[in-house]
Amino acid sequence: MTIKGSCMCGGVRFELFEPPAMMGACHCSRCRKAGSAAYVYVRAEALHWLAGRALLTRYRPRPPFRFTRTFCKRCGTAFGDPESGRVVAIAASCLDDDPGVRASFHEYAPDEAPWSLGCSDAPFGSK
Repeated sequence: MTIKGSCMCGGVRFELFEPPAMMGACHCSRCRKAGSAAYVYVRAEALHWLAGRALLTRYRPRPPFRFTRTFCKRCGTAFGDPESGRVVAIAASCLDDDPGVRASFHEYAPDEAPWSLGCSDAPFGSK
């Protein structure tokens, strides 16, 4: 099973060679500001960069925050923290294929933005 991912400009591309172990959604203000709140978790060995690794830049927050964010320098697509250790967090929003998992947990749910509540009930617009 191969799951492809990329940024908006197409400069950064990667593949996951195994399905993610899980997916979770974080509702903290930092994840919202990074442009992604849903993450898949996969073993670092399963992540293979196809192109554009030089386009990646990392944001390291000040303590007490620990979660580093990685972005495409050209278009700003958030990738999560694909270099965080043995298990990496990849922003689900940059996946091109269905990862085969769905969110099984929520973090910082009390911090969910008031405007996002009920979005799942909103009608879909045109494509």
